[in-house]
Amino acid sequence: MCYDMTHVKPYRYTYPMPRVPKQTLPPLKLSSESVGQRIARIRKLRGLTQVQLAQKIGIERTVIANYEKDRLRIYDEMLARIALALSVSTDELLGLSASTPSKDEAASLRLVRRLRKIEQLPPAKQKAIIQTLDMALQSFEQERSE
Repeated sequence: MCYDMTHVKPYRYTYPMPRVPKQTLPPLKLSSESVGQRIARIRKLRGLTQVQLAQKIGIERTVIANYEKDRLRIYDEMLARIALALSVSTDELLGLSASTPSKDEAASLRLVRRLRKIEQLPPAKQKAIIQTLDMALQSFEQERSE
């Protein structure tokens, strides 16, 4: 079977060339951190792993890793989802508003994970661990003051 294609015009894709803007815009005062680096820093401040953040959003861990390494460009809906999961504003993720973490927020990821494990223990064991920590901290403070 042979089709006559002489009457069909070839379809052309025509994309206009991007124009050079005539106006010069003032530079934005953004931090030197990329969006991915900010996501990673805030995620760690919140004591979350990539897996936990991905589960909160409902995506694969590799997507979070690729955003953090700037291998994927983040789109608006995902930026909003990540901001909600991390309890920050999208402006903060974009670097438009400065975020100054308090000393309480700046706890290390290892410490936060251990504290979460301690919270799951029975109250008697929690009390014993807290007393041990208090004694160790008092001892450290005494050595420091001498």
